[in-house]
Amino acid sequence: MTEFVRTDDAHFDNLVGFPYAARYHQWQDLRMHYLDEGPEDAPVMLLLHGMPTWSYLYRDVIPGLVAAGYRCIAPDHMGFGRSDKPTDIHWYTIARHVEILTSLITALDLRRITLVCQDWGGPTGLAQAAMMPERFDHLVIMNTWLHHPEYEYSQGIVNWNASWHEGGRFHRPKPDLGLMMVMTAGLIDRETYRTISVGEKAADLNGPAGEMYKGYNAPFAGLGDEGYNGARRFPLSIPLDSYANGNAAAQTLHYRTLLDWPKSCHFIWGCQDDVFTESWGRQWAKQMKARFDPLVDAGHFPQNTHGKQLAELILGYRSG
Repeated sequence: MTEFVRTDDAHFDNLVGFPYAARYHQWQDLRMHYLDEGPEDAPVMLLLHGMPTWSYLYRDVIPGLVAAGYRCIAPDHMGFGRSDKPTDIHWYTIARHVEILTSLITALDLRRITLVCQDWGGPTGLAQAAMMPERFDHLVIMNTWLHHPEYEYSQGIVNWNASWHEGGRFHRPKPDLGLMMVMTAGLIDRETYRTISVGEKAADLNGPAGEMYKGYNAPFAGLGDEGYNGARRFPLSIPLDSYANGNAAAQTLHYRTLLDWPKSCHFIWGCQDDVFTESWGRQWAKQMKARFDPLVDAGHFPQNTHGKQLAELILGYRSG
């Protein structure tokens, strides 16, 4: 039996702007949470998150897509959101995340899929399109990557990885990941974030900042330090640091396979991202002969700050 912790449902009550019902997929002895909004027989928008987020990231994207007639499926990776959180940090590998996502897609028999992916949603989601292309119609790629030998990791990625190793700012018990999301959304400044996150004063967030903090903190609320291991493992799985755990050989295969993707593809990029830079996004879009829509004032998490605009861009391409 897998040892895991499960966040109490009460922590997800009354999240502002997140009225969606919880659904669950059983994978072996663990429960994976996902959202399922819109008509069951409609074409699918598969909305994938990365680190340190969950399906809450797509709260402002979903309404526009559903109104346009799509079915939105937004899962939480194991270790995130309302999904179960195995306590052994070594349980988490990118190959396993890919396998579990495959099981969800096949269990729900999802077809006519538009993949919308960002951050680790790229390696986990683009693997599905590479392996099961018959289920996918269209790719929407945002601020992500697939490892391959020619890829040059940015200083932002190097710094992010280092911050989770001994001596780094996140190498600590129960790192405050919700606060990081509030800061990246521009709702608190970086100095305030640094002060609060190292415990020099208590977080006292009100209004939109407080609402967002509650949303991103909810998955970890009430958990011990072991409940954070899924989040820890993602940055420690970047192939510059962990080739095997990052499933880097498979990522390279998926990258090369998708360069010949015969269907439609659309890049939407937060251009203020210092992790996955605008130049990399444009390069990849050119390689795939895809349209590139820049969000000049967005950072690494466009869904969190430009949700309605993202839905409009996705729909504009699909109807064009």
